[in-house]
Amino acid sequence: MGRILRPMTLSAHSTLITAEVLQRHLHDPAWRVIDVRHDLADPAAGRRAYDAGHLPGALFASLDDDLSGEPQWRTTPGGQRHNGGRHPLPEREALRQRLQALGIGDDTQVVAYDAHGGMFAARLWWLLRWLGHERVAVLDGGLPAWQAAGLPLSTDVPAAPTPGRLTERASLETLVDLDTVFGNLTTRRLQVVDARAPDRFRGENETLDPVGGHIPGAVNRFFKDNLQPDGRFKPADVLRAEWTALLPEPTRGIAQCGSGVTACHNLLALAHAGLPGVGLYAGSWSDWVSDPGRPVATGAV
Repeated sequence: MGRILRPMTLSAHSTLITAEVLQRHLHDPAWRVIDVRHDLADPAAGRRAYDAGHLPGALFASLDDDLSGEPQWRTTPGGQRHNGGRHPLPEREALRQRLQALGIGDDTQVVAYDAHGGMFAARLWWLLRWLGHERVAVLDGGLPAWQAAGLPLSTDVPAAPTPGRLTERASLETLVDLDTVFGNLTTRRLQVVDARAPDRFRGENETLDPVGGHIPGAVNRFFKDNLQPDGRFKPADVLRAEWTALLPEPTRGIAQCGSGVTACHNLLALAHAGLPGVGLYAGSWSDWVSDPGRPVATGAV
């Protein structure tokens, strides 16, 4: 689980940004705002919502089409058969080209937003960091916070931007593979943290994946527990206390969820709390259960 750290650019917004700060930079040519609203039950809903009204100048990125790859069966070096899950990571080069087409370059400050407390925006945040881009933040509170501040929406679709130039860089995040998660069943050296709702973690009310339950040994931290009632993230010190109680050694943590999306929300919360080092099992539960021979646990921990 190697992780390469580089000095942070002090002027970069790298975790969360408020609506008020974003509004001051909305027309800054070095900034790019990306709308990533989505509905897991209705994949076309995000684009419809964007067309009905979005932050002025924002471009749209689809979770399914832009921020995910195609499921395909592979065999790991350890002999594990898997399909990458419902939202597989895109190939790095394909992702880099997609993001460049959105006008994102090495010096671009990217702000991602959704209307769901950051559950989808955090995916774009993590993907850019995976490519080594540190100037990316999530709009705290998302679209509801923007509207609560009395700020306008637009139905104008911006012209296609001039493509940016994203240099291939060392990743700022840790990717954990299936062999590591499977091997951990025996060693329990690492703590798996599942971001799904408690009922799905227990194996109840499963509607998205063919099998209910969780990876044996995992603990549950519902991603919504990172948020305040108004949909904004809890203060950094509160998150730090909550996460330290659950995961005393972040470098020994593995984040997962159903398909590698809301796990990024937990990783964003950890970064905001100043607790880096947790790796992402990107395929997550949907990848784990692609082979019925892998063990499944049910019930509360």
